[in-house]
Amino acid sequence: MFFKFEDIIAWQKAILLGKNVYDAFKNSKDYGFTNQIQRAAVSVSNNIAEGFERKSNNEFKQFLYISKGSCGEVRSMIYLAKEIGLINEEKSEEIVNQTEEITKMLISLIKTL
Repeated sequence: MFFKFEDIIAWQKAILLGKNVYDAFKNSKDYGFTNQIQRAAVSVSNNIAEGFERKSNNEFKQFLYISKGSCGEVRSMIYLAKEIGLINEEKSEEIVNQTEEITKMLISLIKTL
C-alpha cells in the first residue's frame, strides 16, 4: 500500500532514469533527438505520479501502461543513439538496464492492481 507516489520504487527509479538520460545527452548538439528522449524519460516518472494521484485503480493502471510505453520509447531511442554515435556502449547498456528494470516493476504493479 502506498500513501504517496514518492513511496513507489518504480517512480524513484524512474527519477534516476530521467537524471541519467539528461546527463547522457547534456552535451548533444542533436537538439531534436535530445528533446524527444528527455521528454520520454520524464514521462516515465510523471505518468506514475499522475496515475497515482487519480485515486482510481483503473486510471492508475492506464497511466502505468503509458509509463511502460515511455520506457520502451527511451530504450528504442537509446539503441538508435548508440548506432549513430550519440552515446557509448557502456552508457547505453546502463540506461537500457534501467528501463528494463522499471518495466518489470511496472508490470508487477499493474498485475497487483
